[in-house]
Amino acid sequence: MEPGGVDSLREPTSVQPDSGVEPASGVETASVDSLKVLYQSCDYIIVDKHWDIRIDSKMWYEKHTVQKQLGLRFPELADPGTYYGFRFCHQLDYSTSGVLCVALNKAAAGRVYHCFKDRRATKVYLALVRGWVEEEKMTIDFSIGENTTEGRTHMMCIQGTDGCENPKPCQSQLTVLEYGDYDGDPVTKVVLQPLTGRTHQLRVHCEAVGHPIVGDYTYSLGEDSAPYRMMLHAHLLHLPLEPLPLQAAAPDPFTTPTDPRWRPQRCLRTVEGVVETLLEHRAAEERTEREEKKRQQEERSRQQEERRKRWRGREESEEQRRMCQQWLSEWTDV
Repeated sequence: MEPGGVDSLREPTSVQPDSGVEPASGVETASVDSLKVLYQSCDYIIVDKHWDIRIDSKMWYEKHTVQKQLGLRFPELADPGTYYGFRFCHQLDYSTSGVLCVALNKAAAGRVYHCFKDRRATKVYLALVRGWVEEEKMTIDFSIGENTTEGRTHMMCIQGTDGCENPKPCQSQLTVLEYGDYDGDPVTKVVLQPLTGRTHQLRVHCEAVGHPIVGDYTYSLGEDSAPYRMMLHAHLLHLPLEPLPLQAAAPDPFTTPTDPRWRPQRCLRTVEGVVETLLEHRAAEERTEREEKKRQQEERSRQQEERRKRWRGREESEEQRRMCQQWLSEWTDV
């Protein structure tokens, strides 16, 4: 799921038993000892989560989870005071790969929590979507709620759909990178940026605009079963922590050398260029926010000083009045 959601959906693996679809040569399958670490410090570990692997699970039969991978690689860093041993700062769907941040202590987890809560985290995803997206840049603005339709109770849906319950405002930005085909079918490679953190947000939004994510078995109701995985990847995470920001990127898996079934035909812009623009825009917003906070603080200080001056003025007036009254009293007694 996209960050902030709760993964209650028991999704099947994208590789269906009867499809015979195998990953491209060179694509490593998930295993308990195949953890890829992108960043490590005394406070955080950031990993490149494999596609089709859960972050954690209470089920005994779940053999492959990021939780188990971390426990095997870093047993000395596990915290027995937590249920899973590690504090996962956000969530990714079972079928989504990419950047996943893990906090190694409660204070570090709290700092990241506030970044997500205050919407100061920058999350950048890559995806292959069905069809050629005509609008090169768009903001997708559909409220998303829980689907109460029988048989779809662990899915989400947009407001106005039959059975949609408790919809909440939701925004995503889409930017086209390349047009091409996957296994002969027209697809578009895009950058997706969730501006909110609803469960399955990017998947539901892409489906809502008529361009579902390639290999999304769940939201195609089982029809898109040919690809070996769902083509959604958490490419970059930027957290404006103090004193230094935390940033990590997971390599782009949607390239022809990695998966020859993807054949780009026309490139509009590069991943690097779009990410650089997004980060520059975010940095400008953060500078504006800091300047506004500084201005507000200076204004509060000015107002406090004016109140102190007025109070001192009142104190002086009362003292002068008392002295004047004492002088008049002494003068009339003469």
